[in-house]
Amino acid sequence: MVHAFLIHTLRATKAEEGFCRVLYSCFFGAENSPNDPQPRSAERDRLLRKEQILAVARQVESMYQLQQQACGRHAVDLQPQSSDDPVALHEAPCGAFRLAPGDPFQEPRTVVWLGVLSIGFALVLDTEENLLLVENTLRLLARLLLDHLRLLVPGANLLLRADCIEGILTRFLPHGQLLFLNDQFVQGLEKEFSAAWSH
Repeated sequence: MVHAFLIHTLRATKAEEGFCRVLYSCFFGAENSPNDPQPRSAERDRLLRKEQILAVARQVESMYQLQQQACGRHAVDLQPQSSDDPVALHEAPCGAFRLAPGDPFQEPRTVVWLGVLSIGFALVLDTEENLLLVENTLRLLARLLLDHLRLLVPGANLLLRADCIEGILTRFLPHGQLLFLNDQFVQGLEKEFSAAWSH
């Protein structure tokens, strides 16, 4: 099961100005702790989740930077030529890593990530999930989000489009469940989504 999905900024190098920012995050289910002596308040739970997601985003950014350095890519190579240039998702850097219990989640987790120019996408999931299925799902989500939200267009405001992101997640990652999707089924879901959001 997928426990969280996030979209965040990526810097190609640590020298680049700014910080890693979480642009969108979504949790599926609750992380309950039998060792917690008292139930957490909603505010405390929200702050804990925010810290967990930011920790994941920073680790993804570090992995992305290491991969870019290992490949010999520079920040200038990662900028789109124009807003209309197609993005080759099959060439986008991706990876996976494990999180130990307590760092930052109570249970061990696996993170699968994808870096598309300056945007990072990540799924936090159970350690026994099928990583090939997870990667395919993440690439599908990234393609749909880039197409429908035009994330790489300067001035695109992701924060105002949370309902559209949730619509995509509801269809393609319902309640955090990974779906085995063939091309025909994906096309049907895309048509359904496009029809729902064209109104």
